[in-house]
Formats: sequence, structure tokens, C-alpha cells
Amino acid sequence: MQALDLPKPVAFVLGGGGSLGALQVGMLQALDEAGITPDLAVGTSVGSLNAAVLSLPGDDRLRRLRDIWAHMTKAEAFPGGVLSQVRTLRHSKTHLFPNTGLAKIIDDHVGTGRRFEDLGMPLGVVTTDVDTAEPILITSGPLQAPLLASCAIPGIYPPVPHEDRLLYDGGLVANVPMRQALRMGAKSLVVLDCAFPGKMPGAPRTFAEVMMFTAMISMRNQAVLEAPIAARKVPVVYLPGPAPVRVSPLDFSRTDDLASEAYHAARDHLKELTVDGPGLYGAPGLLRP
Repeated sequence: MQALDLPKPVAFVLGGGGSLGALQVGMLQALDEAGITPDLAVGTSVGSLNAAVLSLPGDDRLRRLRDIWAHMTKAEAFPGGVLSQVRTLRHSKTHLFPNTGLAKIIDDHVGTGRRFEDLGMPLGVVTTDVDTAEPILITSGPLQAPLLASCAIPGIYPPVPHEDRLLYDGGLVANVPMRQALRMGAKSLVVLDCAFPGKMPGAPRTFAEVMMFTAMISMRNQAVLEAPIAARKVPVVYLPGPAPVRVSPLDFSRTDDLASEAYHAARDHLKELTVDGPGLYGAPGLLRP
């Protein structure tokens, strides 16, 4: 298969979606096989974590990502049972889970003390300013705090102080950060959206799932509105999601299945794709038959 002729620099845009971030592992494998590589990466929420690993120096980035997701558990990212969640909420009044487990995941897989400047390519991490509700694009300095902030879904994790701001999850305002990628100079976008682009996963069954479900509706609607706007300026290759399955964004037990299904959906899409100038090649909400 001949690699797509995408104007450079090419940005990989990785959206949020909790445990559904495993979909991006399969998408990245398909892109790698198609000879499509990024010149920069921009991510929100779990997409920022995947993008950070993708931006590390070296040639084994995909292997590292696959290994991370193969061993990821809910207990690591969302520590504690129901009673612990109740205690955390009673004490904090704002969130169910501490971000200590997430901080350890970042340190273990991105590197303790790692800075943006240490990466192998430019990385943008998108968060939301609590005071202004505006998206904040962070591209320099220490990595841990911006990554924690980008994942700080209100009600799930605490907000994160960074410099002179208090920050929440970027998915509130830019879950699929196409505008931010353009601001970083991208001339082509490859979008890896994992917030169920085809269908929502069904009615939530716990309070934490309610919070995630609410966030995902906002995330999905943003992408539907913003993708055509970005596509007026540059080619936007929007990878399709696989047929949706009933998986909570807090459930890490199906990561292998999600990655495999996303790989096949992305591979088939790329096989048939021809890019000819600015436009939307694929779309959020579009499922392949």
C-alpha cells in the first residue's frame, strides 16, 4: 500500500475517552503499517498520555504503548473501591478518585521529571482553565502536571494547579484538539478519536460512569462541529472507530479487543483512502458497514 501524500508537518491528534484510549493503540499500528508517521502530536485526556509516549525518543514507541495498555488496570488509574470513593468525595467534596495512581502511571511510562523539551518531537497537551473555561495548550516545561490536568475529568479527579492557573480535563472544551494542532503549525491532521465516534456505549450504571458518560457526549459533539472547520484549511484524515461494544470508559478488561478492532477498522479505511488537498477524509460519528 502506497503511503498517503500528506502535507507536512503531519499532526497526530489523539482524543480522550478513558479506557477507550486502547483504541488508539490499534489505530497507531495501522498508521505505522501504512507508512504514516507524525511530525508532532497533540492530545487531550488519555490521548495526551498516549501522545506523550508516542513523542518519546527512540524507535520502540509503539511497543511501549502496547505494553502499557496490556498491563493497565482500573485499580491503577482509579484506585479504591466504592467505600473509598465515598470517603474521597466526602473529604474533597469535588471528586471520587485521587490522582496519585495516575501520577505513578505517568512517571513509570513517560519518566520521572520528564520535560516537553526532552521529547523526540513536539507535543501539545490540552487542558481547560477552571477560571475562564478556555482551552489551554501546553507545549513546554515539566510534563507531569499538564498530563494530570489534561486527564482531570471533573467529579472523577481533582483539578491540577499549574503555574498561575487551576486546570481541568481538556475534553471539556477540546477533546479532539484539532484547532490546537493547527496552532502548532500542522499542515495535515490525522485524528484518533476514541470517544465512541459511532455510538455511545449505553446507559451508565454507576455514578462514576454517569460522569464519564456526560463528558463523552460533550466530547463527541465538539468533534462533529470542529472537524469540518479544520478540514477547510488542511486534509483531516479521521480514522473510523470499530463497531461499538458495551464497555465502560472505566473498564480496562477489554483493551486487547478494543485495540484489535480499531486496528482492522483503521487499516481498511487507510487502504481505500486517497487524499487530494484540504477536506475531511472520514468523519466523527461515521461507522463503516
